[in-house]
Amino acid sequence: MSYQALYRVWRPQTFADVVGQEHVTKTLQNALIRQKISHAYLFSGPRGTGKTSAAKIFAKAVNCEKAPISDPCNECETCRGIMDGSNTDVIEMDAASNNGVEEIRDIRDKVKFAPNSSTYKVYIIDEVHMLTTSAFNALLKTLEEPPKHVIFILATTEPHKLPLTVISRCQRFDFKRITAHDTIKRMKQIAKEAHLLFEEQAFEVIARAAEGGLRDALSLLDQAISFSQEKITLEDALTITGSVSQALLNKLAAAIYEQDLASALHSLEQLLMEGKDPTRFTEDFILYYRDMLLYQTAPNLDEALERVMLDEDFKTLAEKIPSEQLYTYIDILNKTQQDMRFSNQGQVYLEITIVKLCQIEVNKQTIEADQVQQLYAKIHELEKKIIELQERGVQSNTESKQISPKKTSRATKTFKPQIGKIREVLREATREELNKVKNSWGKMLERLNRSQAALLNDAEPVAASANGFVLKFKYDIHCQMAMDNQTFTKTMAEALQAITGNHYILLGVPEEQWLNIREEFIHQTKDQSSSGKNQEHEEVQEEDPVVAEAIKLVGSKLVEFKE
Repeated sequence: MSYQALYRVWRPQTFADVVGQEHVTKTLQNALIRQKISHAYLFSGPRGTGKTSAAKIFAKAVNCEKAPISDPCNECETCRGIMDGSNTDVIEMDAASNNGVEEIRDIRDKVKFAPNSSTYKVYIIDEVHMLTTSAFNALLKTLEEPPKHVIFILATTEPHKLPLTVISRCQRFDFKRITAHDTIKRMKQIAKEAHLLFEEQAFEVIARAAEGGLRDALSLLDQAISFSQEKITLEDALTITGSVSQALLNKLAAAIYEQDLASALHSLEQLLMEGKDPTRFTEDFILYYRDMLLYQTAPNLDEALERVMLDEDFKTLAEKIPSEQLYTYIDILNKTQQDMRFSNQGQVYLEITIVKLCQIEVNKQTIEADQVQQLYAKIHELEKKIIELQERGVQSNTESKQISPKKTSRATKTFKPQIGKIREVLREATREELNKVKNSWGKMLERLNRSQAALLNDAEPVAASANGFVLKFKYDIHCQMAMDNQTFTKTMAEALQAITGNHYILLGVPEEQWLNIREEFIHQTKDQSSSGKNQEHEEVQEEDPVVAEAIKLVGSKLVEFKE
């Protein structure tokens, strides 16, 4: 066969060609130049990220006729022999098919012999985690102290399956997933040198479908070249990867947000008619909403986006849909994805999910109540700051002179309760009436909407008569907002009347003022009761001359009357 796959034709031949692994290649190059070469290396990382390619490049560099050198020349006889596989000193072994103890014992016996034509014998063992426990045990001693002319390079996608005794004998290098940006850059370079026509968006779709593996990306590119006519288009890339176009995702997401069920189901039917897999589509839709959530929080992190391309429709939709709704969408789709794994009716599950998403209702009252609570918290902070500023102003004479009387009066403005009506309620107040109002309080709150009930979070009834009751608020601003809202007071009075049968007049008072009013009322009541006794004493004083003389001598306070 004269044709070779792209990932084989464009396999890296120097460290500079290894894409996205600079942290590994730079370390290896420095070790080569300084001739600090270890006897064993462990290359771990996801598939298609360049582990085996880096191992072969390293094998060429240590055996290159121009060594010490940071990159192989690829021109000398040794480099060419390793490239075409004719050099017997570089042995590649697949541990998936040679995982027995006999194969490892064979290696252990042959490492003693010197290399034929190279400086080092290099053993590259791919998928080393597939070796059996006995094979690992047979390799341990040789891996720890091999002959000076032997280098082991172990490659694996699952390093957690390796015994710690093996890992501790190697220098470990972790290969990372290749970013979509680096993958696209590499595909553009290949397309340019191969004289291929392409749309840039097609490469973006392929890079995201490859999930960090450059070999997977080149395999998909190879498939797209075979599928396309003269130019690799976006539609070609969507077809071979099984992905959904951005335009259709935007259209479906807009229909769900607008609760247009007919349009949403029509878009879904169109996708399924094109042969899209329901499970793959659900995954794409989850990533779509995940990217939208990330875009709302960090619009500049383009590389963090897994699925979407930032077109105008996507940006417009991201500004409309609140983040709370996106959380709900992702939860529902995630549950659907789990249910579809255990069912053969993936399409039915997906259609039901679209209906659910279209019928989601955002509780506006909840949002409004949350906003009211946030507003209260901010007002409370401002009140504290105003009090602090006032205290500083009192302490500093210079600052107090600069503050005008008008501004001070505005800053210290407080709610003025109806003291006269409050006193009338206190005169006629009874414990029974207060208990009656308190027992009806919970049912009354249920009749109010959330924003109205939020005003009463820090309020409680403290006195009640047959005609009215006093409602104490913790903060002045809450009392002001409640008492100035005639609709609120009317609704509250009607709710209490429906429960208790009494029509109460609502009298609001802040907590600090309530303490003063209550104390004054108690003193006034005591004074009135004591004034009656004093009048009786005065009459006695006028009638009894002995008592009158005693008062003149010691004062009225020290005289006590006993009958």
